Amino acid sequence: MSESQSKFETLRWRDGRLEMIDQRALPAAVHYLPFDSAAAVADGIRSMVVRGAPAIGCAAAYGVALEAQRLQRKLPAEFSAGMEAGLAVLATSRPTAVNLFWALARMRSAWQTFSGSTPAQIAQMLLAEAQAIHAADIEANRRMGQHGAALLTDGARVLTHCNAGALATAGHGTALGVIRSAVEAGKKVSVFANETRPFLQGARLTAWELAQDNIPVTLIADNAAGFLMSRGEIDAVVVGADRIAANGDVANKIGTYPVAVLAQRHRIPFYVAAPLSTIDAAIANGADIPIEERGADEIRGYGAMRWAPDGVAVRNPVFDITPAELVTGLITEKGVVPAPDAGKLRKLLEKN
Repeated sequence: MSESQSKFETLRWRDGRLEMIDQRALPAAVHYLPFDSAAAVADGIRSMVVRGAPAIGCAAAYGVALEAQRLQRKLPAEFSAGMEAGLAVLATSRPTAVNLFWALARMRSAWQTFSGSTPAQIAQMLLAEAQAIHAADIEANRRMGQHGAALLTDGARVLTHCNAGALATAGHGTALGVIRSAVEAGKKVSVFANETRPFLQGARLTAWELAQDNIPVTLIADNAAGFLMSRGEIDAVVVGADRIAANGDVANKIGTYPVAVLAQRHRIPFYVAAPLSTIDAAIANGADIPIEERGADEIRGYGAMRWAPDGVAVRNPVFDITPAELVTGLITEKGVVPAPDAGKLRKLLEKN
């Protein structure tokens, strides 16, 4: 277990309820919020208490378990109706991260498997399923980190965008998991973290996480990345993903696409680290991935501070699409897929 994992948990089950670290408060304060129903978890996902595709999936799984626990004394018909409503509200919490829908489908399948049991028994079994999803995500991140660490040279200077660390997962992280694993293997790796406008996940979360592990990190403005690349100061780019289409196109935090274009221009490898659950075989290409747009206030300012004129028109897409041809390699728990395309991803999923 890495040092940072011993200091904080993204989400945890305590005293019959889910607790999640409030990522909106970081790095100024570290505290956990309790959740006791599917609706409460959905609100936590929507309001960015928890974010990052794998963490959202784990939270949603616990949301289903919480709803079963809340309804366990109901008659079977009432229990079923309440569960359907809970699944529905969780499904509407955020549209882009496919891990949310993967986790809900897995929990629904488990519920159907246990359908002959009493509501109380189903609640117990669904909690065990959510905990299994939680544990499996950490294990997948560990394996992903080991595969990805081999791609980083000793002394590598790595650029990352947004937060794809322990805070975005059940633990260890995807992109930051690769960096952590490289450090654990004895390599000296330093990180440039894009601040990641407008929600500042790089400034608030990635820089904080890496500081917990004493991994050297330098925070930069998003639009400084190209300058550093042109000066030969970046050796590799490693990012996470919220959904990967069947052809290898990648949806990730807004600003990822221009980083990939810059990396290609400067002949810098651009790696995407994501579990198999992030691959959506039902989506042919990136054009079909739904892109969430959030409120204007996230662009006009941050918190109580405002820097844009009142009434100015705002667009706030929070993800963009990086075409597969810009991806040097996809790092998964099953290994690295160089230059991912539809054929390679199909074979990868068929094996698993």
